[in-house]
Amino acid sequence: MAKRLMARMLGMFRSRTQVGVDRAGNNYFSLVEEVDGAMKEKRWVEFKGDRDPTTVPVEWICWLNGQRKKAPTPEELTELEARRERVRLNVELLKKKEEEERKAGVRPVKKIGKADSPNLRSFTQQFPGTSVDQKKGPEPKPNHPTDAEDARADNDRSSEPTGTGASFKPGTWLPPS
Repeated sequence: MAKRLMARMLGMFRSRTQVGVDRAGNNYFSLVEEVDGAMKEKRWVEFKGDRDPTTVPVEWICWLNGQRKKAPTPEELTELEARRERVRLNVELLKKKEEEERKAGVRPVKKIGKADSPNLRSFTQQFPGTSVDQKKGPEPKPNHPTDAEDARADNDRSSEPTGTGASFKPGTWLPPS
């Protein structure tokens, strides 16, 4: 068994294929071997210097995890890094522009919170008879109980649901506490 393990380890170092190198100097390897009668590719990274996984670029992480079939090319990595740099510079420019607009008073500071509620006037106008501006006479008394009557009924509520289907109101029954 020890011979087999030693042979396997020596074979791993002989037949491994270097797939690429990243900017940090980390080397990426693959090895195709037979595992339980099926050919399987193993992929790994050998770190340059300290073993710091944060130095591995996203493209290489995807390749290591099998999310990419082909390893990233140096041209692809250069292009993606240039794109990331352009995005970073654009973000800086936008932040400076927004700050200048705030200082000049062109762009008001937006505050988000519970105190600011949305204006639903335009939403309610699409339903007839719901506009806040419309003044109507006294509304006819509905056949169902008022909120005050519902509140009194909630206090007198029993632990078991009662009544027939005719008096059922969804959401009024609560389990015993």
